[in-house]
Amino acid sequence: MPTIDSCQLTTKDYTILEVIRERHPIRDEIFSSILQRKISSAVVMFREDIPANVVTLSSRVAYRVNDGPAETRIVAHDHMRGLVGMLLPITNARGLALLGLAEGQSMSIPTADGSLETLTVHEVVYQPEAARRQRLKLAGGAAPGSYRLGGPGLRVVHRSEEPHDEAQNKLAAAFDTGFDDPGPSAA
Repeated sequence: MPTIDSCQLTTKDYTILEVIRERHPIRDEIFSSILQRKISSAVVMFREDIPANVVTLSSRVAYRVNDGPAETRIVAHDHMRGLVGMLLPITNARGLALLGLAEGQSMSIPTADGSLETLTVHEVVYQPEAARRQRLKLAGGAAPGSYRLGGPGLRVVHRSEEPHDEAQNKLAAAFDTGFDDPGPSAA
């Protein structure tokens, strides 16, 4: 299965994927492998920093399957009533595959019959994070430091190479100011 180099996820989108992986038993091997690929290749960003051309949750995206015509859907957390045919939930392999991809980026996923289909993001028609930045800009700007478009992404670190006790001691030493007041709860 061809792999993507990385995908870009907001902190919220990444957390939702982690919850799906941890709390819901997944019996579908295809879905499970796509989910693992997304989580392990993710560059996690604050919503203020995610580029406007990246698919996030609630984005309206035009995409192609193989060489077919472009389809437009809203990438959603799950099915919602009243929007039949408009949503592509991330609980579906295609929805999950599109999440985090930028315009022009593709991901190949296996189908139920064993063949591969390639999903390509044609255009991010609407992205809620970009719309929010635009509203803030029109309203006179945001607080200093809260609008950092193009700022650095976060890389998720799953484990430390140091033993837990040693890392904990370094953390405690970094915050040790010599002040020994136990606070109001000790009274």
